[in-house]
Amino acid sequence: MSLQSLALISNWPVPTAATAVVRADGAVAGSYGPGGHRFALASVTKPLAAYAALVAYEEGAIELDEPAGPTGSTVRHLLAHTSGLAFDEHRATFAPGARRLYSNAGFEVLGDHIAKAADMSFAEYLRQAVLEPLGMTATTLDGSPAKDGVSTVDDLVRFAAELQAPRLLDPRTVAEAMTVQYPGTKGVLPGYGHQSPNDWGLGFEIRDSKSPHWTGSSSSARTFGHFGQAGTFLWVDPAVGAACVALTDRTFGPWAIEAWTPFTDAVLADLTS
Repeated sequence: MSLQSLALISNWPVPTAATAVVRADGAVAGSYGPGGHRFALASVTKPLAAYAALVAYEEGAIELDEPAGPTGSTVRHLLAHTSGLAFDEHRATFAPGARRLYSNAGFEVLGDHIAKAADMSFAEYLRQAVLEPLGMTATTLDGSPAKDGVSTVDDLVRFAAELQAPRLLDPRTVAEAMTVQYPGTKGVLPGYGHQSPNDWGLGFEIRDSKSPHWTGSSSSARTFGHFGQAGTFLWVDPAVGAACVALTDRTFGPWAIEAWTPFTDAVLADLTS
């Protein structure tokens, strides 16, 4: 099946773009653009890093509620952006659990914590735990676990299929990752302003009733995923049993806010027609 809506990406004001939709059974429902082109992921790196953290948890290398980061913070706080660490600075600005403060620094601390527990670099742990088992051979982590991943649509389709039908993790662990952590926590969703509540799971943003938002106006409240400042996103909508990946090489800005929501609405309409 080919989704006509995916061709809308050709109208985006970007030099290069690619997209694909994958169903819960792993079947690719449609794609458009150069699926093998490697794009900088920016913060779409975080879901990959979070998945590696969950593998480390299941392997017994770490515990979700063990201390990590600022005093009083845990691995769970770091994954849920409630450790209190600043956005891009390794300094605490709030008490753990007090506020949803989106933090690159938190994921860097998380990466260091796992690297120490696993006795290898976080990039190597990610490769062994997630990328290699899923056949994501074109994906690398070239720096920060918060933002320095590079990948392709073809590779991320494999990851999006894994999120819907887990093979590397117990489905109960994945369900926990997609469950709101520290419910009711307020915070700022980068690019979209203050949200109350600003719901997140373990490394994955949960749509719920947020408005404005980068997914579709018709996206279900259960939709989860991430977007990145490189003009990239990955969402999974359990209500339609499908996920969508879109990668570009233009920095996120007003163009993305204008383009992404109608694009997702068109994809969802295709999927449910």
